[in-house]
This record gives sequence, C-alpha cells and structure tokens, in this order.
Amino acid sequence: MTPPSPTGSGSVVSNGSEVPIVAAGIRPLIGLPTYMEQASFGSWNVPSAVLHREYPAMVARAGGIPVLLPPVGVAGPELIARLDGLLLTGGADIDPARYGGAPEPSLGYTRPDRDDSEFELFRLARAAGLPVLAVCRGLQLVNVALGGTLIEHLPDVVGHERHSGGPGSFTEVEVRTTPGSAIAGILGPRVAARCHHHQAVAELGHELVATAHATDGTVEAVETGSGPFLIGVQWHPEADAADDRLVRALVAVASEKAPTVGKALAAVKDQPL
Repeated sequence: MTPPSPTGSGSVVSNGSEVPIVAAGIRPLIGLPTYMEQASFGSWNVPSAVLHREYPAMVARAGGIPVLLPPVGVAGPELIARLDGLLLTGGADIDPARYGGAPEPSLGYTRPDRDDSEFELFRLARAAGLPVLAVCRGLQLVNVALGGTLIEHLPDVVGHERHSGGPGSFTEVEVRTTPGSAIAGILGPRVAARCHHHQAVAELGHELVATAHATDGTVEAVETGSGPFLIGVQWHPEADAADDRLVRALVAVASEKAPTVGKALAAVKDQPL
C-alpha cells in the first residue's frame, strides 16, 4: 500500500532508489527563490544567482523537480502558471519598513531585490492555490505579507542567542508542535530543529496560526487552518538530509496539480519536430 500524504490526497511511493516516484507519474515543479550575491567559482568573481545546494537536493530526494528563481524583476502570473509548488528559502532580513518598523542597530543585511520578487511570488502563488512551504526568512516573509510583524532581534526578547548559531552553522533547538496541527501530523510532537535566525514572528499575520514553539516561547512554525497548503518553519529542514518529511508533504500536494501538465506533455511527446 502507498502511504497517504499527511496533507491532501497526494502520495509518494518508493522506486527502491533515493528518488521517490510521485504516484501521479509526473514529478511536480517546485520553485526555489535564490540569492543574488557576489560569488567566486573557477576564475570568476561576479554577481551570481546562488542557493545552498541542500535546497534543490532536498526537493529532488522528495520527488520534485527544483526550479531556481533568481530575483530578476517582479514575478508574473505566467511564472506561477508553470509551477506546481513554491518553497520560500532562507536568507536576508526583511526590510522592516514592510511591517511598519524602523531599522534597529541589530538589523542584519537586507536584499530589496529579493523582497520585491518574493513578496509578489507569494501573493501570486497564494492567489493561484499553489502549495507553499516557507523556511526561515520564508516564514517571516509570509507573516509580513499577511499583515504580521517581526521581532527584529530575538536575543533582545528571550535573553540568549541559542536560536542564532555561529557564522555559517546551525544550532539545535527543541521545538514542540501543537496537537492536531498539520505540522504535528507530519513531524510528530517534538522536533530537534536546526536553527540559524535572529528574528522571529511578533504579531501573527491574518489567517495564520502558530503551531510549533521553542521552549522559550518563540514561534517556530505557522500554518493556516484552511485553504491551500501553507506551512512555515523558522528552522532549516534542508540542514538535515536524513529527514525530508516536510518537503515530501509539499511535493505530495504539488503532485495533485502536476497531472494537468502531464496530459499536455503526453499529447506532444511523440509528435515529430
């Protein structure tokens, strides 16, 4: 028997290898916003669209096809129409002006190009009913987009830096999920979350419910009670290659949209050029 997806009616079955086969037979396209940063590779040191390898690797292991989305211009409906799901990635702090705040000395670096691109990506994805998984900055973006606010520097509120990790590293935080929530159905009552964040949810956005917390009270996950799949986590699931349950849930729901694309592909694949 194929185990059902924890959300929606999609399911994923194993083909005996690392990459599962989506039950519908069509691997869904999952959009992943990238950074736009100066990067060195080979003999080059140039502005580049980059993303931690773990993100696309996680999507591929879960049975999806990762599609990188650099922040070049503002997203349009024609892009969303080609995607089956969206995974909002981590990165820079959100510009506090977007939630009525003012920059504090502890504010990290911001990237207005990513803000412009990803706020519109999320708005369009939500309007189109695409499933969305939001990671770290992604959760914060979703909260602000839905009218919420952020704690600009969490250590000022909780009195410690255990959520932040060191430069280029993660710290493990015990997270407890809310019984009966979607995220509890996927991950169970407790999560050993790998965190690297100095900001967090302050006031929740419209439609959002906090469904996981750290032991110090920090909101570590949000979701909606109804409507299209939308889960945001403050931690980094891509940092644990042994646990792809969250992205597998996203891919399972996204696979329900992918068959419409599959029918179109089947109609043309045998036609001569």
